[in-house]
Amino acid sequence: MPVIGLIGCGGITATHLRAYKDAGYNVVALCDAAEERAEARRKEYFPRALVFTDHRKLLRRDDIDVVDVATHPEERLAIIRDAMKAGKHVLSQKPFVLDLDAGRRLCDLADAKGVKLAVNQNGRWAPHFSYIRHAISAGLIGDVTAAHLAVSWDHNWCAGTPFDKVHHLVLYDFAIHWFDILTQFMGGRRAKRVFASTARAANQRTKPPLLAQVLVEYEGAQATLSFDASTGIGPRDGTFIVGTQGTIGSTGPDLAHQTVTLTTAAGSASPRLSGTWFPGGFHGTMGELLCAVEDKRQPSNNARDNLRSLALCFAAARSADTGKPQIPGRVRRVEI
Repeated sequence: MPVIGLIGCGGITATHLRAYKDAGYNVVALCDAAEERAEARRKEYFPRALVFTDHRKLLRRDDIDVVDVATHPEERLAIIRDAMKAGKHVLSQKPFVLDLDAGRRLCDLADAKGVKLAVNQNGRWAPHFSYIRHAISAGLIGDVTAAHLAVSWDHNWCAGTPFDKVHHLVLYDFAIHWFDILTQFMGGRRAKRVFASTARAANQRTKPPLLAQVLVEYEGAQATLSFDASTGIGPRDGTFIVGTQGTIGSTGPDLAHQTVTLTTAAGSASPRLSGTWFPGGFHGTMGELLCAVEDKRQPSNNARDNLRSLALCFAAARSADTGKPQIPGRVRRVEI
């Protein structure tokens, strides 16, 4: 089994490491500029792992095959580049990059070095999203003509944290999961235009706007995404996909408790879902990369494919800033 090193030991990495420990993965090294953070993660999850404060020292270890880079975007580019130059396969934290051209160059470097570069789009492995995307891929509802995704939850926990400085906290940092799963639902279809808007909720405590809505136009199809991130009481999450031969959707009080219903001419059915998004989705992203390394193929969550999701995200952010529709791919950078 490939050996893993983790670079960046912030809050979300507790979920990474819990998933890896549950899966029986071999994590031998942890790195963070704040040594105490890496030490805390080591003690809780992988007591035998070594701790580093310089990622370049971790990368010199010949026994490490795969590196999970979980730092913030500003530091991530250089670390990913260093890792691939050292011959390591990489799982990058999401959102992958702030610049599509920089992301493309990293993908080109991965190809040149013969290593795999994947993105931690763990939402693809959330049980309800995973079932829906596989059902669509199997042709159970025919060609998709509409996709409507809406989530209402409380994101005010970000108040007073570094996330308070991220203007597009919802559209960039959070909604990248929804832009990414939308690209999976729509297959190879290219979005024609994106229109988005954001606003402050009357009761929000964070600085960035917590209300956002997005309309995406496709040839012969449409998609809407709605985010109500200051829902203090009675949260809800829903997904509804319309196809030429049926519909499939899911709904629930939150992302951990969802009921999926598939309806075709033959009738309706609800599968029994198993697993979790947290931490199961994180097992999914790393597991897919490890399988791809072993099978000598591209992982389904490869970084080049993920650039399509980022193109939607960047176009939505620019549209919200300008009040004008944007064409995905033409907006090369995002200002967060």
